[in-house]
Amino acid sequence: MKAPLLAVTALSLLSASAFAADLGPLPYKAPPAPPPLTWTGCYAGVNVDGGWGRKDMTDTAGFLVANGGPGAASLDIDGYLLGGQVGCDYQFASDWVLGVEGYAAGGRIGGNALVPVPGDNATFNDTTNFLTSGTARIGYAFGPWLPYIKGGFAWAGDNYTLADALGTYSAAASEDRFGWTVGAGIEWLFARDWSLKLEYDYYGFGTQAVQFVDGNGLINGGNPFPVDIKQNIQVVKLGVNFHFWAGETP
Repeated sequence: MKAPLLAVTALSLLSASAFAADLGPLPYKAPPAPPPLTWTGCYAGVNVDGGWGRKDMTDTAGFLVANGGPGAASLDIDGYLLGGQVGCDYQFASDWVLGVEGYAAGGRIGGNALVPVPGDNATFNDTTNFLTSGTARIGYAFGPWLPYIKGGFAWAGDNYTLADALGTYSAAASEDRFGWTVGAGIEWLFARDWSLKLEYDYYGFGTQAVQFVDGNGLINGGNPFPVDIKQNIQVVKLGVNFHFWAGETP
């Protein structure tokens, strides 16, 4: 029984081989092509920033001058911020990219200035400890490179102090101020889901009356008094983003 069974099996294998040979080699199936590069999608990332700016103080109401303080002072500020951003982009008309982004960062961009006054000296100090913005951007994609311009609204938080060397008065204030921002940058997709960006932004906050309070109670009897402060900030940002591309599944 075994011999006939082996013979039948051998004949079957030979027939299958001959049939396969008649069909020829199986067609090569190429792997699926990667999806075309597009900036359409959303992202989230972190950034490290270097900032600088200028603050101009003017005692328009005259409370400081009436108590031996300075009528005006200016100081330059600089420092750092650490934060993050989230946004979404849409690529249209082949290579144009339109997007929106929210940004928030905290740190210290500050400085102080010594202001001479008759018979005394005053020190004017400022610290910007947070900066946020909501912006729209438009760019033109060159493959993995995206140069762009942007603009929108901004919000900053500041703390101020103004004190004299003799210790007669020690005024302080804090404020949150809205303004505007414009900027430009370039983003590079160095991997399928990751990008680096380098960006410059100018923040304009105009002039606003800030309410100071003298902790020693000399100026305005310890009640709030206004001081006009004009400010602007410039920031260079280096960021990394992770992208969630439209149409992709996790």
